[in-house]
Amino acid sequence: MHLCFTAEVMKPKDRTTARRYSYRSVLPTVLVAGVLLPFFFIRAAFLALDAGASFCPSIGCLRWKLGPRFFRAGDPSMELVKELRMAFMDENGMGPVVVDQKAVDSAPDTLEGLIAEMAASTSNYNQNMDVRAFIRKTKAMLMKMEQNMKSSKLQGLIYRHLASIGIPKSMHCLTLLLAEEYTINSLARSSLPPPEYASRLTDGSYIHIALLSDNILAASVVISSTLTSSANPENLVFHIVTDKKTYSAMHCWFALNPIFPAVVEVKGLHQFDWPADVNALVMETIEEIHWSSLAHHQYSGANEEYKRLEALNPSAFSLLNYLRIHLPELFPKLNKVIFLDDDVVVQQDLQSLWDLDLNGHVNGAVIAGEVVDDGYHHCMGKKYEDYLNFSNPILSSSTLGSEKQKCAWLSGMNVFDLQAWKRSNITRTYQQWLKQNRESGFHLWRAGPRPPGLIAFNGQVHQIDPSWHLSGLGRRMPELELLQTSAVIHFSGPRKPWLEIGFPELRSLWQRHINYSNEFVRSCRVRE
Repeated sequence: MHLCFTAEVMKPKDRTTARRYSYRSVLPTVLVAGVLLPFFFIRAAFLALDAGASFCPSIGCLRWKLGPRFFRAGDPSMELVKELRMAFMDENGMGPVVVDQKAVDSAPDTLEGLIAEMAASTSNYNQNMDVRAFIRKTKAMLMKMEQNMKSSKLQGLIYRHLASIGIPKSMHCLTLLLAEEYTINSLARSSLPPPEYASRLTDGSYIHIALLSDNILAASVVISSTLTSSANPENLVFHIVTDKKTYSAMHCWFALNPIFPAVVEVKGLHQFDWPADVNALVMETIEEIHWSSLAHHQYSGANEEYKRLEALNPSAFSLLNYLRIHLPELFPKLNKVIFLDDDVVVQQDLQSLWDLDLNGHVNGAVIAGEVVDDGYHHCMGKKYEDYLNFSNPILSSSTLGSEKQKCAWLSGMNVFDLQAWKRSNITRTYQQWLKQNRESGFHLWRAGPRPPGLIAFNGQVHQIDPSWHLSGLGRRMPELELLQTSAVIHFSGPRKPWLEIGFPELRSLWQRHINYSNEFVRSCRVRE
């Protein structure tokens, strides 16, 4: 029995059991080593970089240098914290180590460069590097890396910004070819609409849809999608207002591509013949945009780089974007109009939108993400404070000062009661705030027509069902259900569907309304 017992005891342990024990012991060992080794390394680095430090070739020497607290019971972290705190103070002990810009510029670009510089300094007995010098160089290197990162981030922002405002070569080609066709082809200069349909332009029994655009392809998609979605396209009248440089090309496109049974009017800003008082009102806005653009380009301040980048955006001071505040002057014989931006796609019939009663308000619009919970209104979308700088006393002391949490209404798909608009002070209020923002150094809001519109239309907005307008498709991918059920989808944001940076999943919704068999589209290689 004894021999048997001894033999059992002396049997080697099962290899699986030994391996299991070995594996289980690895993780605690690694964790303990990961906690303790940095303290040993930092302590050794400080001692090696100290002015009086000498070469320590052995573990015994290192143990002597590190001190007994690292090898006996106790808390080594307190000593480390104390030394680090002293190292991060300046020579007078009155504040943190100060690094000037010259030291930042000359700092190494990488950790490898810093280590090489430290090694070179510590090997020179006439110029040893102490801990504070090491901290100063490390801080300079980190500051340099931060400056480089900010510079790269700004550069990337500029590239993305330029990509979002650039005109694709194909669309530029389309404008040039159509402008040339306008001069040589009499059909391209035919009346829009034909004389027999001209009476529809002021007939209130038709649905009147207005676009202010210099983008021919985008305008064609808006009209094509509206016609496709309409139950009665013969009831639609489109009014396109464009600038002088785009007028001939825009007219040519719709003259050669009629939209019968609907009718379209194309008019350039240079073709309006207003009475003197109306002309003065419109010119006041045009001149203010001109002066604001010049002042914004020349403005310098804390955010100079951003403001210079912001000024590159043509929509920030696009005259057509601002002239929507003059819809009553552009269409003096109309009582009502549906306004559409040129970056929308219409997916449902607009008749019921046209028939909406605005209850005396001027603007029918979707409120951005407003929900009611137990009687309280919550804003899931953007608020007034997202557009307006309420920290400025000019705004905080205004009638809007208490409404910064108010949900913002969406622009780009609105129905306007032009008669109610004429009885209001909306246009004058808009002009006054434009001027005030320029005089404040553009501290009230970022450049753009949206913020002053929120102020001018405050109290004049009638909320319509959210299913009418889905915005932000130029910034994000919406839920599929919202995408399918929304009457109008709006590519607001930088990623327009005609740009390469547009979302591929959404571009098809826009591209399917382009006639790729058109000779001009083919010639300019406008591709899906």
